[in-house]
Amino acid sequence: MPRLPRAAAAAAVAAGRRPPRRKRFGQHFLHDPAVILRIARSLSPRVGDHLVEIGPGRGALTAALLECGDCTLDAIEIDRDLSALLRDRFEPPRSVLHTADALEFDFTALARERGGRLRIAGNLPYNISTPLLFRLLHHGPAIQDLHLMLQREVVARLAAQPGDADYGRLAVMLAPRVEIERLFDVGPGAFQPPPRVWSAVVRLTMRAEPPFAVSPHYGAVVAAAFAHRRKTLRNALAGLLTGAEIGACAVDPGVRPERLTPQAFNALAQALDRTRR
Repeated sequence: MPRLPRAAAAAAVAAGRRPPRRKRFGQHFLHDPAVILRIARSLSPRVGDHLVEIGPGRGALTAALLECGDCTLDAIEIDRDLSALLRDRFEPPRSVLHTADALEFDFTALARERGGRLRIAGNLPYNISTPLLFRLLHHGPAIQDLHLMLQREVVARLAAQPGDADYGRLAVMLAPRVEIERLFDVGPGAFQPPPRVWSAVVRLTMRAEPPFAVSPHYGAVVAAAFAHRRKTLRNALAGLLTGAEIGACAVDPGVRPERLTPQAFNALAQALDRTRR
C-alpha cells in the first residue's frame, strides 16, 4: 500500500483515522491491555528514570509509560505518519518523540543529554530485532536495561544455555554484556494484525563488568565456530587455531560449538591473541 502524503496523514489523524500499516516496517501493533500492563509492571519505572520506547506504533504502551510523571520518556518511531498520530501526546522536554530509525539512533548522545543511563522498552519488528540488539549493545554503557518484545524463537536463542538446541552465536555474544531473563510469552491475538508466530518479553540487564576479560578476538572466534555449527571445533576453527592449540585451552577439539560456555570461547580467543602477536 503506498504511503499517505504527509498532508493526507495529518488529515487522517485529525479525522480520527489511523495511518495504514507499513509492511516494510514489520508492524504488528500491540493492543492487549493485559499484556501492556504486564510489560509496564515488569519495567516498573522509578523516580528519575530515563525511559526510551522503540517503535511506539499507535501508542498502546506509550500511554502507560507517559503515566510515570517522575520519569522522562523519549520515543523513537521510524514511520512519519505514526509520528503525526502520536505527537500531541508528548510534552517536551520531559517527553520527546523522535522520528528516526532506531538502527541509526545515537543512544549514547541521548543518555548524555538526559543526564543518566537509559531504560529501553519496545515491541521490536521481527525483521530487525537481531541487528538492533547488536546496535544497542554498541551503546551499552549508556543503557541500564531493556524490556523487549521479540519473536519467541529469538528470545529462546537469547536465553539458551550450552547444550540447548537454541544455543548459538547470539547467546554467546551477549553473555559477557548482559544478564538475560525470559519474562513471559505473548500470543498472536495480542497484536493487530496478528503475526504468524508467538512473541515473548525478555529483560536484558547490562552488566556493570563482564564476568571475564573479553578478548579482542572473541567475536571472530564465535562467528567462525557457529558459521558451521555442525562441524567440530577442529574443523570450524581450522583457519584460526590448530587442534593442538584448541586442546591447550582445555577444550576438546572434537566437540561441536554448541557445547562450549562463553568462557571457553574466550579462552580460544585468548589463544588466538597469542598467535597473532
